[in-house]
Amino acid sequence: MVATSSIQLKNIRVLSGFRYRKYKEFVQAAIDLSPAIAERQLYLVYEGGDRRLSKLVSEATFIRGSQVLCIIAKALNSLGCLPNPPIGEELVISDMQERISEMLNHADAFIFLPGDLATLEVLITFTSWAHLNIHKKFINLLNVNNFYDGLITFLNHTIKNYFIPPLAKKLFICALTANELLDLLQAYKPEPNPMTLALDWATDDDGSNPRKNCKLELTLRL
Repeated sequence: MVATSSIQLKNIRVLSGFRYRKYKEFVQAAIDLSPAIAERQLYLVYEGGDRRLSKLVSEATFIRGSQVLCIIAKALNSLGCLPNPPIGEELVISDMQERISEMLNHADAFIFLPGDLATLEVLITFTSWAHLNIHKKFINLLNVNNFYDGLITFLNHTIKNYFIPPLAKKLFICALTANELLDLLQAYKPEPNPMTLALDWATDDDGSNPRKNCKLELTLRL
């Protein structure tokens, strides 16, 4: 059952690890995510890589009729890491810094499958930025086979020791299945942190906030 959406949600960015050794639980979770995305008529943005879990998501989602955009670093593209031909549209970026920027430009929400250090880097970065009111994107953990339990335990430990406020636990959504995760996401009501809500990250000379330049509308050609 699809939840009634209380937020404007159109583009989903899926991130995952590179070496998952085809563990059946991880593979099945990636495959199950595809109909959940297509059923809700969402666009999929994924990270290029012929052996990533997100590649399985992109294939199954594309077959079901959803628009798909692949973002991949130029260095990886030169190594032939993309499937040939690419699935959906392809956006080649120059470096890892541009990778972060394009993630924010082309997604309303992020779903993290089990991943590696690069996946964890983005998860921690975007959670920290959400806490600091740098962006207002939605962060979601697909906790397949309790993969992220250790991270949640660590987060609780930092809260217990007063390094971060308890409200930080509400910066992301965590669920065991794809449908449960997307239902929770579409019914989610953000709770802004009053301590960071007033932070102004404007850097332009005219005082405008650079976040307003991010284009959330994703136009793809199939």
